[in-house]
Amino acid sequence: MEKHREEKKQTSTNKEVGKNKKVKKIIIYILILAIIVYILYTIYLLIKDPTNIMTVEEGELTQEETLIGYVIRDEHVVQGENYKNGMEQIKSEGERASKGENIFRYYSTNEESLKQKIAELDNKIQEAMTSDANLASSSDMKLLENQIDEKMENINKITDSKTLTEYKKEIDQLVSRKAKIAGDSSPQGSYLNQLIEERRGYESELNSGAEYVTAPISGIVSYKVDGLESVLTPNNFSELNKEYLESLNLQTGKVVATSEEAGKVIDNFACYIATVATSDEAKEAEVGDKVNVRLSNNTEPSAEITNIVKEDDGEVLLILKLTNQIEELINYRKISFDLIWWSDTGLKVPNVAIVTQDDKDYVVRNRAGYLNKLLVKVTRRGDKYSIVEPYDTEELKELGYSSDEIINYRKISIYDEIILNPDLSKAEE
Repeated sequence: MEKHREEKKQTSTNKEVGKNKKVKKIIIYILILAIIVYILYTIYLLIKDPTNIMTVEEGELTQEETLIGYVIRDEHVVQGENYKNGMEQIKSEGERASKGENIFRYYSTNEESLKQKIAELDNKIQEAMTSDANLASSSDMKLLENQIDEKMENINKITDSKTLTEYKKEIDQLVSRKAKIAGDSSPQGSYLNQLIEERRGYESELNSGAEYVTAPISGIVSYKVDGLESVLTPNNFSELNKEYLESLNLQTGKVVATSEEAGKVIDNFACYIATVATSDEAKEAEVGDKVNVRLSNNTEPSAEITNIVKEDDGEVLLILKLTNQIEELINYRKISFDLIWWSDTGLKVPNVAIVTQDDKDYVVRNRAGYLNKLLVKVTRRGDKYSIVEPYDTEELKELGYSSDEIINYRKISIYDEIILNPDLSKAEE
Protein backbone atom coordinates (compact mmCIF):
# COMPACT_ATOMS: atom_id res chain seq x y z
CA MET A 1 0.00 0.00 0.00
CA GLU A 2 2.81 2.36 0.93
CA LYS A 3 4.58 1.54 -2.33
CA HIS A 4 1.44 2.38 -4.28
CA ARG A 5 1.22 5.78 -2.57
CA GLU A 6 4.85 6.54 -3.44
CA GLU A 7 4.27 5.64 -7.08
CA LYS A 8 1.14 7.83 -7.21
CA LYS A 9 3.02 10.73 -5.62
CA GLN A 10 5.93 10.36 -8.12
CA THR A 11 3.48 10.32 -11.05
CA SER A 12 1.84 13.53 -9.75
CA THR A 13 5.26 15.21 -9.43
CA ASN A 14 6.23 14.23 -12.96
CA LYS A 15 3.00 15.66 -14.30
CA GLU A 16 3.65 18.94 -12.47
CA VAL A 17 7.19 19.17 -13.87
CA GLY A 18 5.91 18.46 -17.38
CA LYS A 19 3.23 21.11 -16.97
CA ASN A 20 5.82 23.69 -15.82
CA LYS A 21 8.04 22.93 -18.84
CA LYS A 22 5.13 23.48 -21.20
CA VAL A 23 4.34 26.80 -19.52
CA LYS A 24 7.97 27.91 -19.86
CA LYS A 25 8.00 26.96 -23.54
CA ILE A 26 4.80 28.89 -24.15
CA ILE A 27 6.25 31.95 -22.40
CA ILE A 28 9.45 31.74 -24.50
CA TYR A 29 7.40 31.42 -27.72
CA ILE A 30 5.33 34.44 -26.72
CA LEU A 31 8.47 36.49 -26.01
CA ILE A 32 10.03 35.52 -29.35
CA LEU A 33 6.81 36.36 -31.16
CA ALA A 34 6.63 39.72 -29.35
CA ILE A 35 10.20 40.56 -30.38
CA ILE A 36 9.48 39.65 -34.01
CA VAL A 37 6.32 41.75 -33.99
CA TYR A 38 8.23 44.69 -32.48
CA ILE A 39 10.99 44.48 -35.12
CA LEU A 40 8.47 44.26 -37.94
CA TYR A 41 6.52 47.20 -36.51
CA THR A 42 9.71 49.27 -36.22
CA ILE A 43 10.62 48.52 -39.83
CA TYR A 44 7.09 49.48 -40.86
CA LEU A 45 7.35 52.80 -39.03
CA LEU A 46 10.73 53.52 -40.65
CA ILE A 47 9.30 52.85 -44.09
CA LYS A 48 6.12 54.80 -43.38
CA ASP A 49 7.82 57.73 -41.64
CA PRO A 50 11.66 57.62 -41.97
CA THR A 51 13.89 59.58 -39.61
CA ASN A 52 13.73 63.29 -40.33
CA ILE A 53 17.01 64.30 -38.70
CA MET A 54 20.45 64.39 -40.32
CA THR A 55 23.88 65.53 -39.17
CA VAL A 56 25.65 68.37 -41.00
CA GLU A 57 29.03 67.28 -42.38
CA GLU A 58 31.74 68.63 -44.65
CA GLY A 59 31.26 67.41 -48.19
CA GLU A 60 31.88 67.99 -51.88
CA LEU A 61 29.25 68.96 -54.40
CA THR A 62 29.85 68.69 -58.14
CA GLN A 63 27.87 69.22 -61.27
CA GLU A 64 29.11 66.82 -63.90
CA GLU A 65 28.00 64.64 -66.78
CA THR A 66 29.49 61.68 -68.62
CA LEU A 67 30.10 62.39 -72.30
CA ILE A 68 31.76 60.93 -75.39
CA GLY A 69 34.69 62.93 -76.75
CA TYR A 70 36.80 62.96 -79.90
CA VAL A 71 40.49 63.70 -79.33
CA ILE A 72 41.93 66.33 -81.66
CA ARG A 73 45.65 67.13 -81.85
CA ASP A 74 48.11 69.13 -83.90
CA GLU A 75 49.91 66.13 -85.42
CA HIS A 76 52.51 65.80 -88.16
CA VAL A 77 52.80 62.35 -89.75
CA VAL A 78 56.26 61.45 -91.09
CA GLN A 79 57.03 58.62 -93.48
CA GLY A 80 60.11 57.89 -95.59
CA GLU A 81 60.58 56.17 -98.92
CA ASN A 82 61.78 52.81 -97.58
CA TYR A 83 58.77 52.17 -95.33
CA LYS A 84 58.36 48.65 -96.73
CA ASN A 85 61.74 47.62 -95.25
CA GLY A 86 60.51 47.83 -91.66
CA MET A 87 61.53 50.39 -89.08
CA GLU A 88 63.51 50.78 -85.88
CA GLN A 89 62.41 53.31 -83.27
CA ILE A 90 65.10 55.73 -82.18
CA LYS A 91 62.71 57.78 -80.05
CA SER A 92 60.28 55.65 -78.04
CA GLU A 93 56.51 56.11 -77.87
CA GLY A 94 55.70 59.22 -75.83
CA GLU A 95 59.30 60.50 -75.84
CA ARG A 96 59.97 64.13 -76.74
CA ALA A 97 62.08 65.13 -79.74
CA SER A 98 63.53 68.40 -80.98
CA LYS A 99 62.97 69.68 -84.49
CA GLY A 100 65.38 67.97 -86.93
CA GLU A 101 66.24 65.16 -84.50
CA ASN A 102 66.22 61.55 -85.75
CA ILE A 103 63.11 59.79 -84.45
CA PHE A 104 63.21 56.46 -86.33
CA ARG A 105 64.92 54.79 -89.25
CA TYR A 106 64.04 52.29 -91.98
CA TYR A 107 66.21 49.22 -92.34
CA SER A 108 68.46 48.91 -95.38
CA THR A 109 67.49 46.36 -98.04
CA ASN A 110 70.05 43.72 -97.03
CA GLU A 111 70.30 44.67 -93.34
CA GLU A 112 69.82 41.21 -91.89
CA SER A 113 72.57 39.78 -94.08
CA LEU A 114 74.96 42.60 -93.12
CA LYS A 115 74.18 42.18 -89.41
CA GLN A 116 74.89 38.47 -89.68
CA LYS A 117 78.26 39.13 -91.33
CA ILE A 118 79.18 41.71 -88.68
CA ALA A 119 78.25 39.24 -85.90
CA GLU A 120 80.45 36.55 -87.45
CA LEU A 121 83.35 39.00 -87.75
CA ASP A 122 82.87 40.03 -84.10
CA ASN A 123 83.43 36.40 -83.06
CA LYS A 124 86.57 36.15 -85.19
CA ILE A 125 87.86 39.49 -83.87
CA GLN A 126 87.23 38.34 -80.29
CA GLU A 127 89.21 35.13 -80.88
CA ALA A 128 92.07 37.05 -82.50
CA MET A 129 92.21 39.58 -79.66
CA THR A 130 92.16 36.82 -77.02
CA SER A 131 95.20 35.21 -78.61
CA ASP A 132 97.10 38.52 -78.61
CA ALA A 133 98.68 38.76 -75.15
CA ASN A 134 99.49 42.47 -75.50
CA LEU A 135 95.89 43.35 -76.34
CA ALA A 136 94.47 41.11 -73.63
CA SER A 137 96.56 42.87 -70.97
CA SER A 138 95.68 46.38 -72.18
CA SER A 139 93.98 48.42 -69.44
CA ASP A 140 91.58 50.02 -71.94
CA MET A 141 90.68 46.61 -73.31
CA LYS A 142 90.10 45.17 -69.83
CA LEU A 143 87.86 48.10 -68.94
CA LEU A 144 85.74 47.55 -72.06
CA GLU A 145 85.64 43.80 -71.37
CA ASN A 146 84.33 44.44 -67.85
CA GLN A 147 81.71 46.88 -69.14
CA ILE A 148 80.51 44.40 -71.79
CA ASP A 149 80.37 41.54 -69.24
CA GLU A 150 78.36 43.73 -66.86
CA LYS A 151 75.89 44.68 -69.60
CA MET A 152 75.53 41.07 -70.73
CA GLU A 153 74.89 39.96 -67.14
CA ASN A 154 72.17 42.60 -66.59
CA ILE A 155 70.48 42.18 -69.96
CA ASN A 156 68.94 38.85 -68.90
CA LYS A 157 67.12 40.59 -66.04
CA ILE A 158 65.51 43.28 -68.19
CA THR A 159 61.86 43.00 -69.20
CA ASP A 160 61.20 46.54 -70.39
CA SER A 161 61.57 46.65 -74.20
CA LYS A 162 62.82 50.25 -74.23
CA THR A 163 65.57 49.53 -71.69
CA LEU A 164 66.47 46.32 -73.52
CA THR A 165 66.92 48.20 -76.80
CA GLU A 166 69.14 50.77 -75.09
CA TYR A 167 71.28 48.02 -73.54
CA LYS A 168 71.77 46.34 -76.92
CA LYS A 169 72.84 49.64 -78.46
CA GLU A 170 75.32 50.24 -75.65
CA ILE A 171 76.79 46.74 -76.05
CA ASP A 172 77.21 47.26 -79.81
CA GLN A 173 78.95 50.57 -79.15
CA LEU A 174 81.30 48.95 -76.62
CA VAL A 175 82.12 46.16 -79.07
CA SER A 176 82.85 48.73 -81.80
CA ARG A 177 85.13 50.71 -79.48
CA LYS A 178 86.91 47.50 -78.52
CA ALA A 179 87.45 46.63 -82.18
CA LYS A 180 88.74 50.12 -82.93
CA ILE A 181 91.32 49.95 -80.14
CA ALA A 182 92.39 46.54 -81.37
CA GLY A 183 92.71 47.80 -84.94
CA ASP A 184 94.73 50.83 -83.92
CA SER A 185 97.07 48.67 -81.85
CA SER A 186 97.59 45.98 -84.47
CA PRO A 187 100.26 46.15 -87.21
CA GLN A 188 99.04 47.30 -90.61
CA GLY A 189 98.04 44.30 -92.72
CA SER A 190 97.81 41.88 -89.80
CA TYR A 191 94.99 39.31 -89.65
CA LEU A 192 93.21 41.17 -86.83
CA ASN A 193 93.50 44.47 -88.67
CA GLN A 194 92.04 42.89 -91.81
CA LEU A 195 89.07 41.59 -89.84
CA ILE A 196 88.42 45.00 -88.28
CA GLU A 197 88.67 46.78 -91.64
CA GLU A 198 86.21 44.29 -93.12
CA ARG A 199 83.84 44.94 -90.21
CA ARG A 200 84.07 48.70 -90.73
CA GLY A 201 83.16 48.23 -94.36
CA TYR A 202 80.01 46.25 -93.52
CA GLU A 203 79.10 48.75 -90.79
CA SER A 204 79.50 51.65 -93.22
CA GLU A 205 77.35 49.85 -95.80
CA LEU A 206 74.73 49.16 -93.13
CA ASN A 207 74.54 52.80 -92.04
CA SER A 208 74.56 54.24 -95.53
CA GLY A 209 71.74 51.95 -96.67
CA ALA A 210 69.43 52.94 -93.81
CA GLU A 211 66.97 55.84 -94.17
CA TYR A 212 66.66 58.13 -91.14
CA VAL A 213 63.49 60.17 -90.53
CA THR A 214 63.65 63.39 -88.53
CA ALA A 215 61.11 65.38 -86.53
CA PRO A 216 59.51 68.22 -88.55
CA ILE A 217 58.62 70.06 -85.32
CA SER A 218 59.43 69.76 -81.63
CA GLY A 219 56.96 67.61 -79.73
CA ILE A 220 55.94 64.15 -78.56
CA VAL A 221 56.85 61.18 -80.75
CA SER A 222 54.17 58.58 -81.38
CA TYR A 223 53.75 55.60 -83.68
CA LYS A 224 49.98 55.33 -83.18
CA VAL A 225 48.88 56.48 -86.62
CA ASP A 226 45.19 56.08 -87.53
CA GLY A 227 44.84 58.18 -90.69
CA LEU A 228 42.77 60.87 -88.96
CA GLU A 229 45.72 63.16 -88.26
CA SER A 230 44.81 65.41 -91.21
CA VAL A 231 41.05 65.07 -90.59
CA LEU A 232 40.65 65.88 -86.90
CA THR A 233 42.89 68.92 -86.57
CA PRO A 234 42.67 72.25 -84.71
CA ASN A 235 42.41 73.93 -88.13
CA ASN A 236 38.87 72.78 -88.97
CA PHE A 237 36.83 73.31 -85.79
CA SER A 238 34.30 75.38 -87.75
CA GLU A 239 33.54 72.36 -89.96
CA LEU A 240 32.82 69.97 -87.10
CA ASN A 241 29.33 68.90 -86.07
CA LYS A 242 27.66 65.92 -84.42
CA GLU A 243 26.74 64.23 -87.70
CA TYR A 244 30.29 64.48 -89.06
CA LEU A 245 31.87 63.08 -85.89
CA GLU A 246 29.46 60.15 -85.77
CA SER A 247 30.14 59.40 -89.45
CA LEU A 248 33.75 58.53 -88.54
CA ASN A 249 32.41 55.31 -86.96
CA LEU A 250 35.05 55.23 -84.22
CA GLN A 251 34.93 52.85 -81.28
CA THR A 252 34.94 54.42 -77.82
CA GLY A 253 38.02 53.56 -75.76
CA LYS A 254 39.76 51.65 -78.55
CA VAL A 255 43.56 52.01 -78.46
CA VAL A 256 45.03 53.28 -81.72
CA ALA A 257 47.22 50.57 -83.31
CA THR A 258 50.97 51.06 -83.61
CA SER A 259 52.18 51.59 -87.17
CA GLU A 260 55.17 49.70 -88.55
CA GLU A 261 55.62 52.10 -91.46
CA ALA A 262 55.19 55.66 -90.14
CA GLY A 263 55.41 57.85 -87.09
CA LYS A 264 54.23 61.28 -86.05
CA VAL A 265 55.17 64.23 -83.89
CA ILE A 266 52.48 65.80 -81.72
CA ASP A 267 52.35 69.32 -80.35
CA ASN A 268 52.96 68.78 -76.65
CA PHE A 269 51.52 72.11 -75.52
CA ALA A 270 47.82 71.47 -76.17
CA CYS A 271 45.23 68.99 -77.37
CA TYR A 272 41.45 69.22 -77.73
CA ILE A 273 38.33 67.20 -77.01
CA ALA A 274 35.22 67.71 -79.15
CA THR A 275 32.02 66.61 -77.41
CA VAL A 276 28.26 66.97 -77.81
CA ALA A 277 26.21 67.79 -74.69
CA THR A 278 22.55 68.43 -73.91
CA SER A 279 22.68 69.75 -70.32
CA ASP A 280 21.53 73.21 -69.26
CA GLU A 281 25.12 74.00 -68.34
CA ALA A 282 26.24 73.22 -71.89
CA LYS A 283 23.50 75.39 -73.37
CA GLU A 284 24.47 78.28 -71.10
CA ALA A 285 28.25 77.85 -71.54
CA GLU A 286 30.38 80.58 -73.08
CA VAL A 287 33.72 80.61 -74.87
CA GLY A 288 36.47 81.06 -72.30
CA ASP A 289 34.68 79.19 -69.50
CA LYS A 290 36.94 76.98 -67.38
CA VAL A 291 35.91 73.40 -66.55
CA ASN A 292 37.57 70.15 -65.52
CA VAL A 293 37.56 66.76 -67.22
CA ARG A 294 37.95 63.40 -65.49
CA LEU A 295 39.90 60.95 -67.65
CA SER A 296 40.15 57.16 -67.48
CA ASN A 297 43.27 57.41 -65.28
CA ASN A 298 41.19 59.38 -62.70
CA THR A 299 43.11 62.61 -63.22
CA GLU A 300 41.09 65.82 -63.50
CA PRO A 301 42.99 68.29 -65.69
CA SER A 302 41.52 71.74 -66.22
CA ALA A 303 40.19 72.69 -69.64
CA GLU A 304 38.95 75.77 -71.45
CA ILE A 305 35.98 75.99 -73.79
CA THR A 306 37.38 77.44 -77.01
CA ASN A 307 34.52 76.83 -79.47
CA ILE A 308 30.75 76.36 -79.20
CA VAL A 309 28.52 75.17 -82.04
CA LYS A 310 24.73 75.07 -81.56
CA GLU A 311 23.21 72.00 -83.21
CA ASP A 312 19.77 72.16 -84.92
CA ASP A 313 18.26 69.67 -82.44
CA GLY A 314 19.18 71.81 -79.43
CA GLU A 315 22.38 69.94 -78.60
CA VAL A 316 25.67 71.78 -78.21
CA LEU A 317 29.07 70.89 -79.66
CA LEU A 318 31.86 71.99 -77.32
CA ILE A 319 35.60 72.14 -78.04
CA LEU A 320 37.67 71.75 -74.87
CA LYS A 321 41.34 72.72 -74.80
CA LEU A 322 43.68 70.81 -72.47
CA THR A 323 47.29 71.64 -71.69
CA ASN A 324 47.88 68.69 -69.31
CA GLN A 325 47.59 64.89 -69.64
CA ILE A 326 48.35 65.13 -73.38
CA GLU A 327 50.46 61.96 -73.23
CA GLU A 328 47.52 60.07 -71.67
CA LEU A 329 45.32 60.91 -74.66
CA ILE A 330 47.84 59.85 -77.33
CA ASN A 331 46.55 56.28 -77.22
CA TYR A 332 42.96 57.18 -78.09
CA ARG A 333 40.85 58.98 -80.67
CA LYS A 334 37.42 58.53 -79.07
CA ILE A 335 36.95 58.43 -75.31
CA SER A 336 34.37 58.46 -72.53
CA PHE A 337 35.02 61.13 -69.91
CA ASP A 338 33.33 63.18 -67.19
CA LEU A 339 32.87 66.88 -67.82
CA ILE A 340 32.91 68.64 -64.42
CA TRP A 341 31.16 72.00 -64.72
CA TRP A 342 31.88 73.04 -61.15
CA SER A 343 32.95 71.61 -57.81
CA ASP A 344 32.54 73.10 -54.32
CA THR A 345 33.26 71.91 -50.78
CA GLY A 346 31.74 73.01 -47.49
CA LEU A 347 28.80 72.21 -45.23
CA LYS A 348 26.69 69.84 -47.33
CA VAL A 349 22.95 69.59 -46.56
CA PRO A 350 19.98 68.08 -48.43
CA ASN A 351 17.82 70.51 -50.35
CA VAL A 352 14.77 69.18 -48.46
CA ALA A 353 16.28 70.62 -45.26
CA ILE A 354 16.29 74.16 -46.69
CA VAL A 355 13.21 76.36 -46.61
CA THR A 356 13.06 79.69 -48.47
CA GLN A 357 11.08 82.42 -46.77
CA ASP A 358 11.04 86.08 -47.83
CA ASP A 359 13.92 85.40 -50.26
CA LYS A 360 16.06 84.04 -47.42
CA ASP A 361 17.13 80.44 -46.82
CA TYR A 362 16.72 78.69 -43.47
CA VAL A 363 17.35 75.33 -41.83
CA VAL A 364 15.98 74.11 -38.51
CA ARG A 365 18.46 72.81 -35.97
CA ASN A 366 17.47 70.24 -33.38
CA ARG A 367 19.49 70.50 -30.17
CA ALA A 368 18.28 68.28 -27.34
CA GLY A 369 14.72 68.71 -28.53
CA TYR A 370 14.92 72.49 -28.94
CA LEU A 371 14.32 73.66 -32.49
CA ASN A 372 16.10 76.78 -33.76
CA LYS A 373 15.58 78.51 -37.08
CA LEU A 374 19.00 79.24 -38.64
CA LEU A 375 19.58 81.69 -41.49
CA VAL A 376 22.07 80.19 -43.98
CA LYS A 377 23.73 81.34 -47.18
CA VAL A 378 23.47 78.84 -50.02
CA THR A 379 26.74 79.14 -51.95
CA ARG A 380 26.02 76.32 -54.40
CA ARG A 381 22.84 74.39 -55.11
CA GLY A 382 22.79 70.98 -56.81
CA ASP A 383 19.98 68.63 -57.75
CA LYS A 384 19.72 67.01 -54.30
CA TYR A 385 22.21 68.79 -52.06
CA SER A 386 23.50 72.30 -51.41
CA ILE A 387 26.65 73.82 -49.92
CA VAL A 388 25.78 76.32 -47.19
CA GLU A 389 27.62 78.59 -44.77
CA PRO A 390 26.71 81.18 -42.13
CA TYR A 391 26.57 84.88 -43.01
CA ASP A 392 29.32 87.15 -41.74
CA THR A 393 28.68 90.41 -39.89
CA GLU A 394 28.92 92.68 -42.91
CA GLU A 395 26.53 90.52 -44.89
CA LEU A 396 24.00 90.56 -42.05
CA LYS A 397 24.19 94.36 -41.93
CA GLU A 398 23.48 94.48 -45.66
CA LEU A 399 20.43 92.29 -45.04
CA GLY A 400 19.15 94.87 -42.53
CA TYR A 401 19.87 93.04 -39.28
CA SER A 402 20.24 95.16 -36.15
CA SER A 403 23.25 95.03 -33.83
CA ASP A 404 21.34 92.94 -31.28
CA GLU A 405 20.16 90.53 -33.99
CA ILE A 406 23.69 90.17 -35.25
CA ILE A 407 24.99 89.44 -31.75
CA ASN A 408 22.30 86.78 -31.25
CA TYR A 409 22.71 85.32 -34.75
CA ARG A 410 22.88 81.54 -34.53
CA LYS A 411 25.33 80.02 -37.03
CA ILE A 412 25.11 76.63 -38.62
CA SER A 413 28.19 74.49 -37.98
CA ILE A 414 29.53 71.02 -38.63
CA TYR A 415 27.83 68.17 -36.68
CA ASP A 416 24.65 70.18 -36.12
CA GLU A 417 21.51 68.06 -36.35
CA ILE A 418 18.97 69.57 -38.74
CA ILE A 419 15.41 68.66 -39.61
CA LEU A 420 14.37 67.40 -43.03
CA ASN A 421 11.22 69.00 -44.45
CA PRO A 422 11.05 71.38 -41.47
CA ASP A 423 8.13 73.54 -40.36
CA LEU A 424 9.59 76.99 -39.63
CA SER A 425 6.61 77.93 -37.49
CA LYS A 426 7.64 75.31 -34.91
CA ALA A 427 11.19 76.67 -34.54
CA GLU A 428 12.49 79.61 -32.52
CA GLU A 429 14.17 82.54 -34.29
